[in-house]
Amino acid sequence: MSDDTPELQPADLPPKKGRKGVVDVISALHLHDGSLAAQEQKVADYVKQNLEDISAITIGDLAERCGVSKPTVVRFCRSLGCDGFREFKLRLVQNLAVSMQYLSAEAEQSALGSSAALNQVLGALLATTNAMRQQIDTQALNAAKNALLTTRHLLFAGIGGGSSMVAHDAANRFFRLGFPSFATSDSYLLQMRAATLTRDDVLFLISASGEADAIVGAAEIARGYGATTICITKPDTRLAAVTNIQIAVDIPEDSDIYKPTASRYAHLTLIDALAMSVAQEMSAETLENLRRIRASLTAYHGRTGPQPLGD
Repeated sequence: MSDDTPELQPADLPPKKGRKGVVDVISALHLHDGSLAAQEQKVADYVKQNLEDISAITIGDLAERCGVSKPTVVRFCRSLGCDGFREFKLRLVQNLAVSMQYLSAEAEQSALGSSAALNQVLGALLATTNAMRQQIDTQALNAAKNALLTTRHLLFAGIGGGSSMVAHDAANRFFRLGFPSFATSDSYLLQMRAATLTRDDVLFLISASGEADAIVGAAEIARGYGATTICITKPDTRLAAVTNIQIAVDIPEDSDIYKPTASRYAHLTLIDALAMSVAQEMSAETLENLRRIRASLTAYHGRTGPQPLGD
């Protein structure tokens, strides 16, 4: 494909893995502002003012509009870390696909008072859990509970901020019930741990997108060795397609970029519901484990009043 080919799409260029070069050309434009040669700076200034138009024009169009030569445009692209104009356009399209909501955000939104911010977060929590409750298949929850009740080894995994937090909280919930329960958010370690699981084990995966390669790959590995795979994720995703038990929930995210993602509330709620149902199913063992934990904590810090169990 020549540099004159217009109308590029974000997926046309794979992520840079082990290659030199820029990932965020929008940031590179600003980082190099004032340090480029005069002719290249003309190109930079035009691009910054016309970000959304660049993908549909040719190198000749850009050179003409900036009053420079085509080789100058190529030098500009290389100054920003791209191989040439085509890669620059592809990187810019990728950046814009995920960045426009941030580039066009109104700064005034960040000036909300604490009370208004608290109301927004609480409102999102209620809306999210209500939306989740309408979607959940209770048969899937029961299937997950039954698999958890018979597992020898329980591994939770999530990649990324929200999902990894939920995975670690899940392991924290289930070890108290007497399960050998662990969590990982390291993609390489996850592949290795998945390969050690057998038909007596459960791999429990949490993913807001259901498309992370590390999560999908781990599910395929564990399932290949006979382990039961469970997931909390969106329906009709790659992860849902490769797991034995799918707890599917599709939570629309708030358009407010300043507010943390709300889907983790739903995922945490589902983990707590599973932990509670498993605990009730094996109440005799659960009671003894919880008693031992409380006794060990009392011996450690001396407090005997009502407290969160180990939190």
